[in-house]
Amino acid sequence: MLRQLLSIFRSEDPLGAMGQDFARMLKSAYELTIRAGDIYFGRPASPDERTHIYKQDVKINKLERKIRKQVIAHLSLKGTTPSLPYCLLLMSLVKDVERIGDYAKNLAEVDDFHIAQLPDDEIVAELREIRTSVDSAFQAASEVFTRADHERAVELIRAGRDVAHRCDVLVGRIARSDYDAGLTTALVLGTRFYKRIGGHILNVLSSVVMPLHKLDYYDEDSLVVVSGDADDE
Repeated sequence: MLRQLLSIFRSEDPLGAMGQDFARMLKSAYELTIRAGDIYFGRPASPDERTHIYKQDVKINKLERKIRKQVIAHLSLKGTTPSLPYCLLLMSLVKDVERIGDYAKNLAEVDDFHIAQLPDDEIVAELREIRTSVDSAFQAASEVFTRADHERAVELIRAGRDVAHRCDVLVGRIARSDYDAGLTTALVLGTRFYKRIGGHILNVLSSVVMPLHKLDYYDEDSLVVVSGDADDE
């Protein structure tokens, strides 16, 4: 179904405009995630930059509402029933991207709880690796989505599930550490925010490999079924 949706996105009809807005939304969320990560890991943020982050989050929220309004207006017209599945898919995807924006904004706010520089130790090094994996998956997600690249989507989903597991393990390591309360809070929040950003990226990627009713679900059995072109269950 994604291939049909993408062809509609590239058209001149109202769904084409929605597709362009979704692409802008995805790009803004990616840029916000990168900027927030830089701040979280120690790059000083000026008041103007913090204002820009909040404005970027507002921009993402406004695009979500705009797309929802476009979908409702489109479906209110006669003869638009065939596009209903694509509209439902789009409504789900914009919510995921909106949540990424929220978590990225929250990530940039973590230094409010911990002013000192993050230590140069194994736990922070692990979190930096997790960040790199999440950022790389996000960078690839837009192209994978646009091209409906099934094989690459499956690879990224499997890698993303591993990253989520690494986040859970890392929280346990942080809990057993001798960090003070402020640093513990900062590291746990950072780890959880990256897990959630990664999770919503996987939801977007799931639209490439899963039918609409299984969107956001990508257990190993489902990935095997889809990659093997078996009948949907």
